[in-house]
Amino acid sequence: MAAGQGEADSGCWREDARGESGKAILLVAAAALVDIDGRVLIAERPEGRSMAGLWEFPGGKVHDGETPESALVRELHEELGIDTRQSCLAPIAFASHAYEDFHLLMPLFACRAWRGQPEGREGQRLAWVRPARLADYPMPPADVPLVALLRDLL
Repeated sequence: MAAGQGEADSGCWREDARGESGKAILLVAAAALVDIDGRVLIAERPEGRSMAGLWEFPGGKVHDGETPESALVRELHEELGIDTRQSCLAPIAFASHAYEDFHLLMPLFACRAWRGQPEGREGQRLAWVRPARLADYPMPPADVPLVALLRDLL
């Protein structure tokens, strides 16, 4: 099979893959959880973690053998104690950002259906925010471009 015809290089999605810059490519998946009032859930990175004090969309690393959707279902359960299905995740955007030590690739999914009440299971504070107010919260550089998109989309 010729390259580009359905068989992707599995190494391009692994954490140890390298981009043109030589930096590791880190694949994470994130969710814009949208409640019935149109607010989006964001989480504050807790003390002791990189970028502590910044607000982000919930999600996390995609492990080997996982799809971004399956990783996000797992991460939302682990981080927030909620259950959702892959069919409830709608891809809406992605971020690609070069940090000092790695290059982040992050698909963002909208999710409007889940079971349970989100709670910060890893010491993170949570906030339900109207899309127009997301820019009021300091975020990691990779998340910032997604704010305007969400404001316009929602």
